[in-house]
Amino acid sequence: MFDEADDIHPLFAGAPSTTEFKKLRKRIVRQTREAIEHYGMVDPTAHNKDGNPPRWLVCLSGGKDSYTLLAVLYELKWRGLLPVDLLACNLDQGQPGFPATVLPEFLERMGVPHRIEYQDTYSVVMDKVPQGRTFCALCSRLRRGNLYRVAREEGCSAVVLGHHRDDILETFFMNLFHGGRLATMPPKLVNEEGDLFVFRPLAHVAEADCAKFATAMNYPIIPCDLCGSQDGLQRQQVKQILDQWEKNSPGRRQVMFRALTNARPSHLLDPKLFDFQNLALGSDKSTENSDEIPRLR
Repeated sequence: MFDEADDIHPLFAGAPSTTEFKKLRKRIVRQTREAIEHYGMVDPTAHNKDGNPPRWLVCLSGGKDSYTLLAVLYELKWRGLLPVDLLACNLDQGQPGFPATVLPEFLERMGVPHRIEYQDTYSVVMDKVPQGRTFCALCSRLRRGNLYRVAREEGCSAVVLGHHRDDILETFFMNLFHGGRLATMPPKLVNEEGDLFVFRPLAHVAEADCAKFATAMNYPIIPCDLCGSQDGLQRQQVKQILDQWEKNSPGRRQVMFRALTNARPSHLLDPKLFDFQNLALGSDKSTENSDEIPRLR
């Protein structure tokens, strides 16, 4: 799987040769490929109107997760395992002090096709969000709207985001604790307009692995100076809870994530998902492998 001197994408140039890093890289690539296949992100028969392969807009914030996403997608494409065209995109939101040259210089050096889009959403967020309230919801909505527009302008069929396993878990618990619903970030969805996919290929990848990978590759990390600078966010609080659980019981995060892939509607309480009203005695059907009849445990 790994590189000969003349068989390497620039994104992996200078990769550590240690056994530990090779195992890390192999694990991330395998988990990303599994997610892409498991959730049907690639249709091998699909083509754009001009007959070319589908095009994905890969969204880069300059953080560890988006660098990992870009590198792994190029790894899969380099190996002939991802039959899509990739266009990297950074949305410069106008935050004061944002190092605007870092990503374009990096992408030029790596030979990665890209588009840098400038939209001053920072001023809008600072103007509209009352003091003491979190920026995340409005910032995310403005960012997503601009990325959808760019994807359409560039002929992309999908917007690809760098959310990982821990983001998905944290969102689940935020919805559970604060939203009163069982929901999280899906690995694949269609936007409200119905014209774009949204993919999260790192859905199975741990945040710690993204951090180790980006650090080992010495990618130029850009910190978030907007939502990432606020204290007391719900996501930070949930992360602290999950960190403590993981510390007390190593592997707990992965067990909880596996539960999200193993839902049983008949063992929950939502009548829209399971027909409790018409549940009858005398059936020989079992719920061990189906959702027909719940059994008490």
